[in-house]
Amino acid sequence: MSALGGAAAGGEGMTPVGIVVGIVLLIAALGAMYFISPGFAFMSLVFVVVGGLLIGFGVHFVPVGGAPAAMGQAPGIATGVTMLAAGAGLAGLFGGAWAAELGFGVALAGGAIGGGLMMAITCLMVNIIYVWGMGVPAASGKVAKDPITGDTFEAYKSQGTEGHGLPFISYVGGVIGGCLGGLGGTLIYVELLGVYEHFLPATLGAAEADIIPIAVGIAGIIAVGMFLVNAVIAAYNITGTIEGPHDPKFKRFPRAIVGCAVASAICGLFAIILAVM
Repeated sequence: MSALGGAAAGGEGMTPVGIVVGIVLLIAALGAMYFISPGFAFMSLVFVVVGGLLIGFGVHFVPVGGAPAAMGQAPGIATGVTMLAAGAGLAGLFGGAWAAELGFGVALAGGAIGGGLMMAITCLMVNIIYVWGMGVPAASGKVAKDPITGDTFEAYKSQGTEGHGLPFISYVGGVIGGCLGGLGGTLIYVELLGVYEHFLPATLGAAEADIIPIAVGIAGIIAVGMFLVNAVIAAYNITGTIEGPHDPKFKRFPRAIVGCAVASAICGLFAIILAVM
């Protein structure tokens, strides 16, 4: 990530070199696709990049506490950024893939709802465990009061901790992140599926009906892979734990946006070339 904005340890800004390198790589990938197939395939790549951006941005909303959260010493869900983002995004992706035959809009809605629902249930169960299992209230270590409810946290934080549980703002952030991740993953899947159904019959010299199972399988595998690529980039940008949209680390998301745009463009280029060439 250093090429996209300084050392791996973080920082909110981006260097001019990182911006230029990212823009050049993005334009190169889009330009190559436009040269190869300027119509349907090019627009599909554009939407694949948008899907990657939604994933990278959405990951920054998800409250992740890692090992400290497991011990009640930090707010968030006790797992890693990539694992939690993948769980939310893949739940949405499966929901969107199931609804793909019902139309573009229904598929995207299904993906967003699936990801958001998964995070809503996860956050609810996590707070139940915190409150009834560990006996700790929801208290943020990053802000003095909840930006949504106005609840104050200082009186409820245990000594020697950075807070614990899932404040309401973290819960809302988790649901938003799940929706964005599911939406982005589904968008990538639907676009790749359309490309494969359009180009593979001529490429493989087979009937369209025979190609559909292959197209669905390849699009699903690549969409899952691209989701993980974007989730890892966002996780590397966050570097550790994050409480949600109120966390100061949230301001780092522009670096992840650049990284996810470049990664999605390059991965999408090769994924589409499989069918076009």
